[in-house]
Amino acid sequence: MSEITRRLFIGAGAAAGGVAAAGGVAPPAREAPLSGPVVVRPGDPRYEYLAVRRTNLRFRHEPEYFHLAGSTEQVVKAVQEAVRAGRRIAVRSGGHCYENFVGDGTEVVIDLCEMSGVYFDARRGAFVIEAGATLMDAYRTLYLGWGVTIPGGQCGGVAAGGHIAGGGYGPLSRRDGLTVDHLHAVEVVVVDRDGRARAVVATRDPGDPHHDLWWAHTGGGGGNFGVVTRYWMRDPRARGNDPAQLLPRPPRTVLSGVAIWSWQGMDRASFRRLLRNYADWHVRNSEPGSPNLSLWGSLMIPGRQAGDDPGGMIMPTQIDGDLPGAEKLLRDHFAFVADGVAPPQYVPPLVRQPWYEAVRELSLGADAERGRYKGKSAYLRERFTDEQADVAYDHLGEPGEISSQGMLWLLSYGGKVNTVPPEATATAERRSVLKALHLVTWDEGQDGDARVAWVRGLHRDTFARTGGVPVPGGNCGGAYINYPDSDHADPAWNTSGVPWSTIYYDGNYARLQRVKRRYDPRDVFRHALSVRP
Repeated sequence: MSEITRRLFIGAGAAAGGVAAAGGVAPPAREAPLSGPVVVRPGDPRYEYLAVRRTNLRFRHEPEYFHLAGSTEQVVKAVQEAVRAGRRIAVRSGGHCYENFVGDGTEVVIDLCEMSGVYFDARRGAFVIEAGATLMDAYRTLYLGWGVTIPGGQCGGVAAGGHIAGGGYGPLSRRDGLTVDHLHAVEVVVVDRDGRARAVVATRDPGDPHHDLWWAHTGGGGGNFGVVTRYWMRDPRARGNDPAQLLPRPPRTVLSGVAIWSWQGMDRASFRRLLRNYADWHVRNSEPGSPNLSLWGSLMIPGRQAGDDPGGMIMPTQIDGDLPGAEKLLRDHFAFVADGVAPPQYVPPLVRQPWYEAVRELSLGADAERGRYKGKSAYLRERFTDEQADVAYDHLGEPGEISSQGMLWLLSYGGKVNTVPPEATATAERRSVLKALHLVTWDEGQDGDARVAWVRGLHRDTFARTGGVPVPGGNCGGAYINYPDSDHADPAWNTSGVPWSTIYYDGNYARLQRVKRRYDPRDVFRHALSVRP
């Protein structure tokens, strides 16, 4: 088991048991934004830090220079200078990209880590989250300041810049919807046909001449249309201007627990049953009005380990602790998933915590996310077929040097997410109840190519009937753009005849292309899976 897999697996179990996970310390107070632009070139001692300021250590970013910006005006200037010089630009906020979109051929990296403000904008009647602010920054400020939150991700070190543009989801999404379902406006630095950089604010208002640019940032993904500098967040159903009423209020308390199964004695039939039960519970409990909409969790299945302790599956789960019968609902969930699965599950005592304390402790944290890895995603509308479950069992159930560093990860989804029409936002998939992630990790000095080949084989074999990729239809709903996988655009791994753009955007791609042609006609902002003009 690689170090990153160990941190993910142990961290999830420890946090669910009430032990503080990495990232549980409140962030320090931030200094004022940069008074002017900062350009860092090779030879500057800061360059090395910026080159490794990312979570996926497979890649190294070595541009001609990094341009740190502390304001929208500085971003406009940075973009203008790079365009005028004919240099290729990439933008980075949190550095969590699964692929090498920032480092691949980039000459200038505009780094937004110093644009990290979170505050209320009374003029627009919405909360501002700057692109470099981490999710934990946002959760802390919104909650301690106004008692509200956004339904964002569990990984607190992820920055808002890419997370929101790609859709954004997390533990409150089944109850409250996607992060972008609360996007009120977005500020983007774009480049026109004449090469002029400017900042545009696009809003939810259908009468806004830039409304399509707002729409493109409700799931269109980062690095496509320009540099996002600020988001304004507000529940579209909210009325008035009282900040405490403009975003969802989180649960007062969170009740969390974890179920654990061992690989020891886990035969093929039991494994099939475990995956079937987990998906069937979500199919049955994702409709509007379900008492279980506040229940969220994941099923992590790392590869079997060699030796006397083969490891096993872990299912950290949480629910609104103030919900009537919350403990029974949570225990009923564990019982449903465990039904007919051998060996028996182990469920440590449940833990009740104030919401923000639970957010800090249940967050995977930046340390858990940092390492060398390759991930491949899919939306699931229904359970894996038994044939697909067998693929996972065959790849993960036998001890091996590489497979022991692999994982199948199923994450709760659906509920309120699926009440929004597919065309209302750029996030087209509004029918799924789970997200699936195939993942492999490794440590420095290990053979990364062999591990990438392994996870490619797992993903290809899982979706063998649809050309090796999760084509929308049947039990699949495509893939999640915030978990980008360049293999979906490679005919060696996608033999379906269905373009990668359909896998990620389904019927919304043509509209995204129109937005691209209008706001980035020179294709300044591009990467391996960017929207093509």
